[in-house]
Amino acid sequence: MQELKKEFILNFIEDNRWKYIVDGLKITLIVTIFAVLIGVLLGFLIAIVRTTHDKTGKLKILNAICRVYLTVIRGTPVVVQLMIIYFIIFGSVDISKVLVAIIAFGINSGAYVAEIFRSGIMSIDNGQFEAGRSLGFNYAQTMMYIIMPQAFKNVLPTLCNEFISLLKETSVSGYIALQDLTKGGDIIRSRTYDAFMPLIAVALIYLAMVMIFTKLVSLLERRLRNSDH
Repeated sequence: MQELKKEFILNFIEDNRWKYIVDGLKITLIVTIFAVLIGVLLGFLIAIVRTTHDKTGKLKILNAICRVYLTVIRGTPVVVQLMIIYFIIFGSVDISKVLVAIIAFGINSGAYVAEIFRSGIMSIDNGQFEAGRSLGFNYAQTMMYIIMPQAFKNVLPTLCNEFISLLKETSVSGYIALQDLTKGGDIIRSRTYDAFMPLIAVALIYLAMVMIFTKLVSLLERRLRNSDH
């Protein structure tokens, strides 16, 4: 017990090393939240393009571009995408590493969110489109006022799970020397030469966040089920 206390003091108390964890946690949450916002916006637009093409045959060029984007992003590791964006695309530009991480993870998330939205839209019965037309709505109005509210409700729990997955994926931000939560724990390890305490602490913080968000998702799913009755 005395030994654990010494390790705790060495890793977190001395030289205020706990600040590496707290500051890293802030960066992780900032990157995750803003990347999710970008991913949802990007995914929504791509889903609209793809479903419009599937249902009407229009937007062929945009649909082809979207398919290439989805194939490339879903077919390559997120850490490679992060490094390409930082070291190649923005290699000659003085840009915030946080912003690069937000862009990289947002683009990556957008590919998965697009398929989530698309599956939600395609799950709505075609009779709903016909109902919208019978009310005098054009295609865009039908999508906006009838289809999307139902699709969004159907995919909301899945979107929340994408948020949880993205939270864990941001742990690779250290590859561009961004001091996120994982990097903060690794910095402490490099200073104290003790891997156990800082890395276990990082793992427990991730676990706690995932458990909290998972609980919120389950509550949301329960509320959505109850609203259907």
